[in-house]
Amino acid sequence: MIQVTQLQKTYNGITVLNIPTLTIPQGESFGLVGNNGAGKTTFFRLILDLIEATTGEVIVDDEKVMRNDNWKAKVGSFLDEGFLIDFLTPEEYFSFTGKLYHKSEGDIASFLYSIKDFFNAEILGGKKLIRDFSKGNQKKIGIAAALLGDPKILILDEPFTSLDPSSQIRLKRFLNDLQERLNMTMLISSHDLNHVTEVCKRIVILEKGKIVKDLQTGEDTLKELEAYFAV
Repeated sequence: MIQVTQLQKTYNGITVLNIPTLTIPQGESFGLVGNNGAGKTTFFRLILDLIEATTGEVIVDDEKVMRNDNWKAKVGSFLDEGFLIDFLTPEEYFSFTGKLYHKSEGDIASFLYSIKDFFNAEILGGKKLIRDFSKGNQKKIGIAAALLGDPKILILDEPFTSLDPSSQIRLKRFLNDLQERLNMTMLISSHDLNHVTEVCKRIVILEKGKIVKDLQTGEDTLKELEAYFAV
């Protein structure tokens, strides 16, 4: 479970995020939508303790995240290419990441085989450095690495951006399968309203750092989101 209380982030006197309270239960697929500058990435960075909150706190499985490593093994995340070590090949990067989670080479090989359809024969075996891949394939590498440690919680910022249509469909199927099969908690931000409604059972709209809608996904949710952003 993720519990947010009186969470604020201010830069130069301007509050970019202000969430008095928010609870994300274990096993929930949580979508975060909003226009550029709404505070989505800031929120994820606060959850991951990558930036320090001005006030308030985030608790993951009864552990305060700030300056605390106890929760980190439970969380897998990919926000942007800065999470990658781009002078390595994908195989080297997965080996390095796997060792951080005490995975054997056999464990890593088995995991990579399990997601081979998502890779679509474009990632492994080419001896290319990560920095030489397209943005879409770099994203595939980052998402795979986020899952390598068998996390209870997965946090992805704009996972569908830069992916080709076939890869977007594969990713949606993959995420839905993980959520249903493993009861994995997922936090996913996206500008693509169609994708996020197909993956997430709950969707929150952020505007200027504040929650303005909190919706349970149903058959009319996409229309409701489109109507909101069309104004």
